[in-house]
Amino acid sequence: MEQLISDDPDVIAILDVLVPYRQSHPRAEIASYRQNSGSIRIRIIDPDFRGLDKALRHDQIWKILSELPEDTQTQITVLLLLTPEETKKSIANMDFENPIPSRL
Repeated sequence: MEQLISDDPDVIAILDVLVPYRQSHPRAEIASYRQNSGSIRIRIIDPDFRGLDKALRHDQIWKILSELPEDTQTQITVLLLLTPEETKKSIANMDFENPIPSRL
């Protein structure tokens, strides 16, 4: 499931740049939202992450995100890359599912 409903231009740009990834990883779930005026969170749940350590996952996705303008990249404060199994024990995923409203 992708979170595509947003009027935030930076969130839209992030989801747009990730379209090719989504097309080559059809089982991936991609979501992004703005936490506050300076923070955007991204989560990708992909069974294809199995067997890849977190550094390789981040390298793979940041290679794609590097196509974004620098001012959009600098707003990405959470990049959560999980397998479906990891979502059950990830505190960061729990926070993504039930975000605490920002005071900013």
